[in-house]
Amino acid sequence: MQSDHDSVPVSEVPRGDWSGFRKYFRNDVISGFLVFLIAMPLCLGIALASGFPAIAGVFTAVVGATLTVFISNSELTIKGPAAGLIVIVFGAVTQFGFTGGVDAAADFQAYRMALAVGVVAGLVQIVFGLVRAGVLGDFFPVSVVHGMLAAIGVIIMVKQLPIVVGQSAKGEPIEILRELPEKLYHANPEIAVIGLVSLLILFGFGYWKSVTKNPWVRSLPSQLVVLFAAIPMGLMFDLGHEHTYTFAGQEYRLGEQFLVNVPNNLLQAITTPDWNVFLDPKTQWLALKWVVMFALIGSLESMLSAKAIAMIDPWKRKTNLNRDLIGVGIANTVASMIGGLPMISEIVRSKANIDNGARTRFANFWHGMFLLGFVAFLPALIHRVPLAALAAMLVYTGFRLASPSEFFNVYKIGREQLVIFVATMLAVLLTDILIGIGIGIAVKLTIHLMNGLPLKSIFKPYLEIIEEEGNRVVISARGSAVFSNFIPFRRQIEQLGLEGNNDVVVDFSQTSLVDHSVMEQMHELEDEFERAGRTLEIRGLEGHRQFSDHPLAVRKRGTTRVRRVTIIATPDLEETIAERIASSGATGFTVMPCRGAGRSDLANKKPSLSNHIRFEVIARSKIASEIVDFVSYELPVDARVSVCVETVEVNFAGDY
Repeated sequence: MQSDHDSVPVSEVPRGDWSGFRKYFRNDVISGFLVFLIAMPLCLGIALASGFPAIAGVFTAVVGATLTVFISNSELTIKGPAAGLIVIVFGAVTQFGFTGGVDAAADFQAYRMALAVGVVAGLVQIVFGLVRAGVLGDFFPVSVVHGMLAAIGVIIMVKQLPIVVGQSAKGEPIEILRELPEKLYHANPEIAVIGLVSLLILFGFGYWKSVTKNPWVRSLPSQLVVLFAAIPMGLMFDLGHEHTYTFAGQEYRLGEQFLVNVPNNLLQAITTPDWNVFLDPKTQWLALKWVVMFALIGSLESMLSAKAIAMIDPWKRKTNLNRDLIGVGIANTVASMIGGLPMISEIVRSKANIDNGARTRFANFWHGMFLLGFVAFLPALIHRVPLAALAAMLVYTGFRLASPSEFFNVYKIGREQLVIFVATMLAVLLTDILIGIGIGIAVKLTIHLMNGLPLKSIFKPYLEIIEEEGNRVVISARGSAVFSNFIPFRRQIEQLGLEGNNDVVVDFSQTSLVDHSVMEQMHELEDEFERAGRTLEIRGLEGHRQFSDHPLAVRKRGTTRVRRVTIIATPDLEETIAERIASSGATGFTVMPCRGAGRSDLANKKPSLSNHIRFEVIARSKIASEIVDFVSYELPVDARVSVCVETVEVNFAGDY
């Protein structure tokens, strides 16, 4: 279905109140239904991968849809279980005694203990929102967060690949990875067919959607196509009945253990927490550890997702992250009380919500209602879904979190960002998420210190108002502007600009270092100022060396490596060349008359000197290349002109 956001004037901002509920009912119901088609298999798969019953994922999405819609002001986010939390939840149930089906009683007890952790973590999230801790989302470096998510993606893939081929996966990721070739060798052939076909559809159909212009194909969820293929294959292989078959001289067993197990009665599936996990000395410290993990990582992922969706909201509606945290915390508390997984603002389903034409937060509500109705009235159909198909969906999700493009995108920002990204990813894989994040932050700080970060400004920004005139304020930053001191830095800008209703200029000329996280946050602030009808101007970075050509690259004060372009031409080309240099984005150039002789002049024994003009341009690589291309390909063929390019290091000052 093609989105029709453009049919609503920008001035007419949809609001998630009762008038919006009535006015945009059709848009939100349609989007809610399409998101439900994506969410249903993912909710089931994420729950199973987390060591919870499949129905727990549906409980989470339904609670999130019915509670947060009335608390949070995040208009287009979809709340529900997320792949990014699989590793944390599974880690908790494993330490509480989860056996992966060997001992059903122990598994159920571990599940109830994890529910108690989820309730307390939800209460902590409520406290986070009440004390306005939403600002902490600005503290964690972007490369560290992406490295953490990439590690989670790798762990998901490693743990789900054996299930794709009908095998089990137990132990740590490195251990599973070591055993993976053997598990693939002993794959259950018919289950592997279902899993591999599902993977082929996800990757192949996903690529087709990315290149086709057909709106119907682009709107069709890949997960739904997988179900259309996997369920008939499960019926064909008769997975609903216990039996064996022989393939290549080996006997394999099939049965209901390869299908999703959901209860026929939702009320009977409600499960309460086991509070003894906080009372038993053997488990209470473990429980507190996982409360921190649930609350911290869940809050961080949720805030980042909510911020990302607010940035692509067609009507630029700003999410109150503190209010959103309170909503997510309340919903997590309730969901855990009845047997559900932790939830966050899930970015993939939220993006699909926007693409499907949602207007208000009630699209989230309707997606939950469709989930509830489907599970309540058609549990037998869900029971026909092969586990291998759900595992394939999670492998695809994990691949997207850790895809090669993620590495390439980080590398484009700067090689040092790739070092931080990879260090965090490896640290998470070899230790755990909290230690991995800590190592990633330590690596980033170490790189900053090597690049001259002043010790006194690691956590404290030095800001000074140097000019106030009317509704315009100029702030000078000194020392450094890095992720670790950006929270108070941002707060002062917001107080002077958004709260004081002023235009703000931030001058970075006196800073020794401006990091990637700050550059990204400043660009986000520019958008916020624009939405508020004010302007935020960033200046003073001309004297800083960029670590790459990326606009969000780290900046370090000192000499900057740039290109010097020298052009020698006849005087009649002066105006044409000057106009082209000016339009290229170069910050300046010099031109002077000169005399000289070219190749044809030197052919004579007594060469005659002719009048020429000499242009000299100092510019960054991209602009220099554009100027060279202009001279080489756009000037007349018979033009007498030559061009020379060299790499130089300069210290910019003044207008240059």
